[in-house]
Amino acid sequence: MGGQKTEILKGALEGVVLALLASRPAYGYEITSQLREQGFADIAEGTVYALLVRVEQRGLVDIEKVPSEKGPPRKVYSLNASGREHLDEFWRTWSLLAERLERLREEDGNP
Repeated sequence: MGGQKTEILKGALEGVVLALLASRPAYGYEITSQLREQGFADIAEGTVYALLVRVEQRGLVDIEKVPSEKGPPRKVYSLNASGREHLDEFWRTWSLLAERLERLREEDGNP
């Protein structure tokens, strides 16, 4: 990924992960796989796990430990009410930003 694209994605990744969790609970590796399926192929697992720690600390997700066939129990993350509010705010902010950027692009003469 190019530098500018990477920086923009870093700013939006939390909202993207919360949006994935809004559709269904998942554990870290599942989230990384879903991101890759959605076209975010260059995101490192470590980035996702660090983000999950942050959203957990901020109280945006609930966690259930589920037994794993291999190794320790998995942490399954699900969006809670605070996370839902945060995601709703993310989408409002994203829409506002996208509108303003589109207007700037049109004013600049770009199609």
